[in-house]
Amino acid sequence: MTATDHLQSCVADDWHAATTHAFTNALADGSLSRGQMAGYLQQDYLFVEGFVRLLASAVAHAPTLADAVPAAQFLGVVCGPENTYFLRAMEALNVTPTAVAAPETTAFQELMDNARRSGRYEIMLAVLVVAEWIYLDWASPFEDRAKDLPFWLGEWITLHSGPGFAEVVAYLRGQLDARWDTLDDAARAEVTETFARAVALERAFFDVAWAGFAVAK
Repeated sequence: MTATDHLQSCVADDWHAATTHAFTNALADGSLSRGQMAGYLQQDYLFVEGFVRLLASAVAHAPTLADAVPAAQFLGVVCGPENTYFLRAMEALNVTPTAVAAPETTAFQELMDNARRSGRYEIMLAVLVVAEWIYLDWASPFEDRAKDLPFWLGEWITLHSGPGFAEVVAYLRGQLDARWDTLDDAARAEVTETFARAVALERAFFDVAWAGFAVAK
């Protein structure tokens, strides 16, 4: 069992809840309301700045250029096609990109910021792996449905599925797996705690998204 498989197994209940959630199921079958998706996108867009800073810090802390390049390339995707999707989708849903962060959003923002400020590659990776792997897991089963959905639903699935995104997740997992082998017990405990916290927050975010975030016009 790899280190990331082990970490996932430690939070199996929250992981399953987050990756088979009523929110993502409704997104994939097209029954999610415009209001629910609008509120979700407004809150999720608030993560982009912190995520970009965290990913850039991980690039800076990667042990070699070869280790850094895939993350740097992914940074371009987040700042390019993904950022553009957010803006197009929110415009189509008639909402502003500006919103007040919900408590669940603030909690994940703080987790990303703390990981970045730690200066520790393994802590950064623990958050990045969860953020991307959970999305790959929930979106991949619905990849074939994306083309039949409105773009503001279908493209969100496409961005988080397929071989290219799977390679990103495999890269991030591989970096954490390799780093794990260099850590002492105390450092491994911190990584485990960070990983578990990230998964719990992802689940909580989907829970509130399903109930419906307040939409800022």
